[in-house]
Amino acid sequence: MESNSIEIKQVNSPSKLKQFVEFPFSLYKNNPYWTPPITQEEIDVLDPSKNPVFENAEADYYLAYKSGVIVGRIAVIINWTEVNQLKRKKVRFGWFDVIDDINVTKTLLGKVKEKGLEKGLNHIEGPVGFSNLDKAGMLVKGFEERNTMITLYNAPYYIEHFKQLGYKELAVWVEYEIKMYSYKDAPEKVKRFSKLMSERYQLRVLEFKSRNEILPYVAQMFELLDETYGELKTYVPIQKKQIQQYKEKYFKYIHPDFIKCIVDENNKLVAFTIAMPSFSKALKKANGKMFPFGFLYLLKAMYFNHKASFYLIGVHPRFQNKGVVAIIFNEMQKVFNKKKYNLVETNPELEDNLAIQNLWKNYEHRQHKKRVTVTIEI
Repeated sequence: MESNSIEIKQVNSPSKLKQFVEFPFSLYKNNPYWTPPITQEEIDVLDPSKNPVFENAEADYYLAYKSGVIVGRIAVIINWTEVNQLKRKKVRFGWFDVIDDINVTKTLLGKVKEKGLEKGLNHIEGPVGFSNLDKAGMLVKGFEERNTMITLYNAPYYIEHFKQLGYKELAVWVEYEIKMYSYKDAPEKVKRFSKLMSERYQLRVLEFKSRNEILPYVAQMFELLDETYGELKTYVPIQKKQIQQYKEKYFKYIHPDFIKCIVDENNKLVAFTIAMPSFSKALKKANGKMFPFGFLYLLKAMYFNHKASFYLIGVHPRFQNKGVVAIIFNEMQKVFNKKKYNLVETNPELEDNLAIQNLWKNYEHRQHKKRVTVTIEI
């Protein structure tokens, strides 16, 4: 038994892993803003036999109990690529959810510290996943907004627990909701800048009619992500086998119209974006299950929607701060107008990424969410 009658049990069976994944379903069952994941997809991500990230990482999962009832969960993660190649002696935590009891939070985080000390690491960071393409960041603003398919939701008391326990903010991300104009009424500044930059740097936009046409560019996209974000101190290069896993997880949700690639005069990929229809409402209805009706809700969201979400944007360092984001958004504006989308939601972007945030100033927008990762030395 742990202190304060809190019992911590390590997840050591498929049934316990299912309980680990399903805990937020009970924690947030009456919360209209929590968007559930698909249960089986979450289980697969956490399963070493199915997720290739475990070739370079390890994880332990824990459940907290009070009076026999689950009251919290946490994943303790070590990405050995990060530790050994990048020399960051960090133990990660993710899949963190808890009732409003700081003693439960403290006890769960004790397992993170314990693992970090055991492995000779010197600091903790979270909430994060195995890599930069997993969900990350604790919500600190936007508790009355639904999370997207690829972001976390949490109650307001989470951050208060961490502050009381001495954790400090590390990375800060913001998210925006942007109102779409008709293309005729869209900002002329963005249109002109997009045309000017395309001509100046001899850039060309690729259009795709099917998912098969996209496949030859997938590896290049992930390479470009490494080049785009490689200098960030929190970034870990994506392994080739992980690319396949992310492709299998998300490719079925992507419509070819929502992917734009920009190439230079040598047909080299210099920028891309992946957007999706918003699946938040559909996932809420599906409530973690693809069958019998979940896939129908998701299919309907794919083709009948008014709101989109940006998933990824990659820009080669040589073209950053040269207006390429304006080209991307100008092209996506045409798609959104064609499909009669009137809202688009950005996924987390670093608070100091002023280049992209300056673009949003040309549109009616609101910064509706903010999230952080926290850290502490051990």
